[in-house]
Amino acid sequence: MADKKIVIEVKNVGKTFRLPHERASTLKQAFLTLHKRRYESFNVLRDVSFDIKQGEFFGILGRNGSGKSTLLKLLADIYAPTHGKIQVNGTLTPFIELGVGFNAELTGRENVFLNGAILGLTQKEIKQKYNEIVAFAELERFMDQKLKNYSSGMQVRLAFAIAIQAHNSILLIDEVLAVGDESFQDKCLKVFSQIKKDGQKTVVFVSHDMASVQRFCDRAVVIHDGNLVYEGKPANAVLEYRKLNFPETVLDASGKKRQPVRARLTDENGRHKSLFSTGDKAIMHVEWDPDERIKNVGVAIFKDDDYYMFGSNTIGDEVKVKGNKLEHKFEINFGGGHYYTRIGFFGETGNDKVHFINDGPMFSVNNPVAWQGASFVKHSWRNV
Repeated sequence: MADKKIVIEVKNVGKTFRLPHERASTLKQAFLTLHKRRYESFNVLRDVSFDIKQGEFFGILGRNGSGKSTLLKLLADIYAPTHGKIQVNGTLTPFIELGVGFNAELTGRENVFLNGAILGLTQKEIKQKYNEIVAFAELERFMDQKLKNYSSGMQVRLAFAIAIQAHNSILLIDEVLAVGDESFQDKCLKVFSQIKKDGQKTVVFVSHDMASVQRFCDRAVVIHDGNLVYEGKPANAVLEYRKLNFPETVLDASGKKRQPVRARLTDENGRHKSLFSTGDKAIMHVEWDPDERIKNVGVAIFKDDDYYMFGSNTIGDEVKVKGNKLEHKFEINFGGGHYYTRIGFFGETGNDKVHFINDGPMFSVNNPVAWQGASFVKHSWRNV
């Protein structure tokens, strides 16, 4: 993308909020304390700088409260920076907060036309795209109900279905994958794939879904406590994010930090892989520096909502650990979604932890069309 023009330029941007120490509950209290009201300055962002090029899929990572959503609102011109400069060369479609641009007293149908107009679509265009919007949101039976009767999931599906129809060249997305069900998430991922393939729109993507960040983003930054601490390849950004938020400090005998344990995920042929289909075989390759304390190893798989999907270990499976390398082969019988792993290294009993990898390899599973649920169960049908 070296020849692409810069569409978003962020230079030394900071954002500070003033928080009052005491809150007046009445008009009289407000008047009496006006001259002595004390405020505390809270620096949400500090001297953040980066550029985003046309057609780039750009990720922003950070824990809750790190400042990433504030940064997105600055890009959308919802907030003004306390200092620094943001230059946007293009038109924006912000998908940041649920319900922005919606009227709860209007029906879903009426909100399509209202929100579409806010995003720059003409009445003719909205009419032409209406059925496509409703089908994407899967709300055919609810469009004549008032929006206040919609669940949060229904509202976000409708909002996203409208947003992707806008002509704007820059799309700001904040955690859209965190609020929908698997069917909706699968549709969103297909939209992302098409946007990336076309290369015409620029996407700024804030998410805790590390697998999607690695799958779609060309570059990513990590925001930590208001500071930009990394900018570069998405895979490295994910590692930096997990290192900051899932620290596992391991010391050797001299008290120096080291990395004595390692894990990677491949397909059956040993090729690195992070996207699987249900029924695929995967291999977790585990390796550690020679350590006589390590007698057993365990692998656990979690969905990205922290649901514990599966776990096994060499104790329960009665496997004798020899040397300092293991391969854990397993079949991915999971539903569509995003998953992460944790790997434990133990002594004789399993209660004597030696090392632990909180931020193990992550992977995604294609959403199956023939069945539903969190995991696949072998089954059959017959007429009787």
